[in-house]
Amino acid sequence: MVIGNMVGSGVFLLPASLAVYGVYSLWGWIISSAGALILAWVFSSLSRRAPRAGGPYAYTREAFGDFAGFLIAWMYWISIAATIAAIATAFASYMTDFVPALATHAKEGAAAALVACWVLTGVNIWGVRTAGRVQFITVVLKLSPLLALALFGIFHLDPHVLTSGHVSLSPASAIDASAALTMWAFLGLECGTIPAGHVKDPQKTIPRATLLGTGLAAVFYIACTTAVMGVIPAGSLAHSNAPFADAARLLWGSWAGYLIAFAAVVSCFGALNGWILMAGQFPQAVAADNLFPNLFAREGRRGTPALGLLFSTAIATVLIVMNYSHGLVSTFNVIILIATFFTLVPYMMCSMAEVLLALGAKRRTRNIVLASLGFLFALWAAAGTGEDTLYWGTLVMLAGLPVYVWQKRTPGAAS
Repeated sequence: MVIGNMVGSGVFLLPASLAVYGVYSLWGWIISSAGALILAWVFSSLSRRAPRAGGPYAYTREAFGDFAGFLIAWMYWISIAATIAAIATAFASYMTDFVPALATHAKEGAAAALVACWVLTGVNIWGVRTAGRVQFITVVLKLSPLLALALFGIFHLDPHVLTSGHVSLSPASAIDASAALTMWAFLGLECGTIPAGHVKDPQKTIPRATLLGTGLAAVFYIACTTAVMGVIPAGSLAHSNAPFADAARLLWGSWAGYLIAFAAVVSCFGALNGWILMAGQFPQAVAADNLFPNLFAREGRRGTPALGLLFSTAIATVLIVMNYSHGLVSTFNVIILIATFFTLVPYMMCSMAEVLLALGAKRRTRNIVLASLGFLFALWAAAGTGEDTLYWGTLVMLAGLPVYVWQKRTPGAAS
């Protein structure tokens, strides 16, 4: 789940975005990987202290109380719904290689995104174990051809091609800009902490999955990006709409381009499955603490939070329908920025929760230092989402306050 939710749609276009920074972008990957591993360590430490379902929300509530917990829960839930909409849109976008009409007819593109959403919602209603099997299969299918490209490409890497790009920025600026782009690829590293109630031996399993998944994703990202940048000249790479597919065509022929396009479709499908699983598990954990409406806590006959899944996918549906007329790529860009901001704020709160909870523990200096670094990294990343995102994100966050007031006034609400 950790790998599947991180390695989604964005990584397939990142080499083109990074081409203008040349070989310095590899240093950007290293910096963002280090930041992601620090955040993964924060979540691993928190999951050992409090292996409760809910992940970022549960840890924030443990450290700062109900109100802070609710705000983080509200923001994170909205980010999940927005991420579902964005990944479903990306899925439809990658499908255009096989069904070109999806690119020219907005309604058909939106319909493909919605079908993917609701099919996987049905899979997750059927059961967590079924959703887990789908996740495992899709991770294997999408990583296999990309790993082959990375391994084969490394042996055919041309150092002159890798370093041929003209970078107009200073090395420090190029590295900084690269790190700001690559950090988006690590969003989702916390996903293993959310379904703690459905995980065997969560105090051991969740920390291992979080750290190992983030580390493997980092190695995968760096290897694949290096291979692509060492095969395609920077000038051509910067204008590529499908850099991984183009690299595969250069190495193996036209058939390989379709194989990578298929891997991209599977990648989106698998990431969508993982985030839909979160869309049921996360509000269920919050509702169990009486901070979300009780309907999210109810389970269907299969033991899954069916109403929560349906409600979350309905929000994603509204987002897709509202934006489909702008086209698939524009729809993806509009939705993903707020989803990113709403994920980074919980990262900051969880880092501070680790600082607070570590004050009474042994070896607290190490915990405080690493958690503080995680906070600074997330703060820097949030600033990079842009002023408009910060403005609208704050408004949407405050819009959740009536829900908290309503829950506090009802009998049985959390004190």
